[in-house]
Amino acid sequence: MKKLLALLLVLCMSLGCAAFAFADEGTQFDPELVAAAKAEGELVVYGSCEEEYLSAVCDRFQALFGIKVTHQRLSTGEVQAKIEEEAGNPSADVWFGGTTDPYNVCAAEDLLLPYEATNAAHLLGSAYRDAEGKWYGIYKGILGFMVNTEELERLGLEAPKDWADLLKEEYKGLIWLSNYNTAGTAKLVINTMIQKYGHDEGIKYLVDLDKNIQVYTKSGSGPSKNVGTGECVIGIGFLHDGIYQIVDNGYDNIALVIPSSGTSFEIGATAIFRGAKHENAAKLWIEFALSPECVELGVQNGSYQFLVLDNAEQPAVAAEFGLDPENVMDYDFEDAKQNITTYVAEVMEALGAAADGRFQTN
Repeated sequence: MKKLLALLLVLCMSLGCAAFAFADEGTQFDPELVAAAKAEGELVVYGSCEEEYLSAVCDRFQALFGIKVTHQRLSTGEVQAKIEEEAGNPSADVWFGGTTDPYNVCAAEDLLLPYEATNAAHLLGSAYRDAEGKWYGIYKGILGFMVNTEELERLGLEAPKDWADLLKEEYKGLIWLSNYNTAGTAKLVINTMIQKYGHDEGIKYLVDLDKNIQVYTKSGSGPSKNVGTGECVIGIGFLHDGIYQIVDNGYDNIALVIPSSGTSFEIGATAIFRGAKHENAAKLWIEFALSPECVELGVQNGSYQFLVLDNAEQPAVAAEFGLDPENVMDYDFEDAKQNITTYVAEVMEALGAAADGRFQTN
């Protein structure tokens, strides 16, 4: 197979083709870009999706193009902090996965390299990309609650149905959320509450919610990983993470809750770091990431997000659990992009001493 692909590449280049279809119908890779990327021979990836999916994607890229891929799994907040500290001299070339709120901070700080990707033509709409090409969407995840039905029954409690329910005193010490400083998921929660309730009331909601929070995990998927065991009774996070715990880990005691008054969604993204040492390989990565060949690896590796490419097959299991990618609030990405850093600081200031030592960073 590899020999055949190599022959096709040589043939296409010898004929002077501008681009050729590769791996999936409609997916285009410029042969000159492929050649330049192969000449660089390496790519370093920071991934903020789950490790299984990240490894599969990196392995597939390496197998297809013969480019050595090194990857490391970090939360979006960790990547943001690392790239800000490196200030234009990044230790990685590309970022893959994780919600766009930290991507937008890095984009505003000019730490992401604009690139106009050919395969972005298959995105479902302009909302799934940065206008300047600093990041591109690869999937869409819905924010909600995951609950342990056995523990709720034991405690004589009903599952929360909406955001306001989470403030009830009966849920004190039962809720897990991720760290506002390290997790893009938690940043999305901040933006969602501010957009839902207004600035001051949104921050007040998060301060009130804190009274019921038992643990703030480093990663956005942290709460979901502890619901099935009962250590966490109510987890706030992306519902596709809950599906993984039910389908792949066999926790049939988990129920998924879509907040009744509406919820928001993440766009999982990919981007090139400005100053990337393997720029051509990084651009080829973006083209690959915007292909069914890449994004359909998600469902094969425990990631059940909705896909945002018109030529990719949606994961049927997400719909089976009642998730609807269109049943979400009108999320203001521009406000999130411009203000999330300020909002995080305001929330942490409002929490004051209550935040001391409670936010996991490891």
